[in-house]
Amino acid sequence: MSIDESVAARAEDVALTRAAQAGDVTALGVLLECHRAGMRAVALSILGPGPDVDDVLQDAALTALRRVGDVRDPAAVGPWLRMIVRNGARSVLRRAVPTRPVDDLVLRAAEDDPERWLERSALRDWIWEAVEQLSPALRLPLVLRHFSVGVTGYEQIADACGLPVGTVRSRLSQARAKLAAALAATADSAHDDTARRTRASRVEAHETLAAAEGGHFAALLAERWSPEVALLSGKERVGGRGLLIRGMECDLGAGVRQRLVHAVAGRSLTVWEMDILNPPDNPGHCPPAVAWLMTHDSTGRVHRLRLHHPRPPGTPGAAAA
Repeated sequence: MSIDESVAARAEDVALTRAAQAGDVTALGVLLECHRAGMRAVALSILGPGPDVDDVLQDAALTALRRVGDVRDPAAVGPWLRMIVRNGARSVLRRAVPTRPVDDLVLRAAEDDPERWLERSALRDWIWEAVEQLSPALRLPLVLRHFSVGVTGYEQIADACGLPVGTVRSRLSQARAKLAAALAATADSAHDDTARRTRASRVEAHETLAAAEGGHFAALLAERWSPEVALLSGKERVGGRGLLIRGMECDLGAGVRQRLVHAVAGRSLTVWEMDILNPPDNPGHCPPAVAWLMTHDSTGRVHRLRLHHPRPPGTPGAAAA
């Protein structure tokens, strides 16, 4: 590439990045296409040929959408995109357990100005509005893959949803494609305040656990959850409110407690990820973690619940990244 071509390419990167940061999803698509060859080369150099390369590139595209507002030097967006691919590919190799965020603590970098935080918030709310436009069958795998912290592997998602791994891969691919269309369709719509919704969901999770420990779990379910709530294992219904109450009371009676570590909250879907604290005299009573996967009815009440116990990589039956 000549010097003039390099200067022109950087100028195009700057223009496309700034447009993408302003909410132009088409500009982001063009930007990704311009750098696709370099991004693929990075993935191939780490993973070699195979389906994981395409998965990493698809994940990188969604990460770029979520974080394009973080790019401070638009002229360096190419290295930034390749870094995302590199980190994703290395995660596949390591099959690492993602770091869990502190529940209620949000660290704000000193150099971040209010305008940048407003841009990030607006972009996050726009993404969630588009996620809500997906069908339930596509929404849950996408949210687990990209927004949870402990149920991100294909086999984990398959286990949680009661689907074959191949179906999970297919639905994620469909969801990413439809998300781009949904983003374009919702660009001018009013978007919910996702941060406010998530904060409220965390409060509700703490209140739910406190009610259970105080002997009021049944009353809380009657007040806040649908009377027709169903407990699912995969796609099969295994019980209703009575089973949920008995299960919680049984665990509490055995000295088991839960602690919220992460919450994902939309209008139609909520995920609470919990650490399980077993009693000292029976440390293996329950698996170390559980994810509450909840879908809501038209009134906002929980009407479907899946309880998934993610297992760390390297243990029997653990999921691959």
